[in-house]
Amino acid sequence: MTDKIVVITTCATEEEAETLARLLVGERLAACVSVVPRVRSYYRWKGAIESAGECLLLVKTSHDLFGALDAALAKAHSYDVPEVLALPVVEGSAQYLDWLQASVRSGSGEL
Repeated sequence: MTDKIVVITTCATEEEAETLARLLVGERLAACVSVVPRVRSYYRWKGAIESAGECLLLVKTSHDLFGALDAALAKAHSYDVPEVLALPVVEGSAQYLDWLQASVRSGSGEL
């Protein structure tokens, strides 16, 4: 098990996805954000089953940055209740994990 996570979130448009991705990478809260455009989500909202076209963001980061990342998404996101789910990275290429760690700030907030 590593201390790395992949955070999943969705947003309404490709423009918002780019804004969120640039924010998270720019603030060094994520090493990489992959944007998958044109997914369709089905969900229950205010008692009804809804469907919407969205962009999926896969955010690669470190577990100790989750709180700051979650707060940044809550502040910048257009949704009332954005999806923010963290999945553990059990294993990964040593070179990629080293790069990921070097690309994000430390948990203490240092750059």
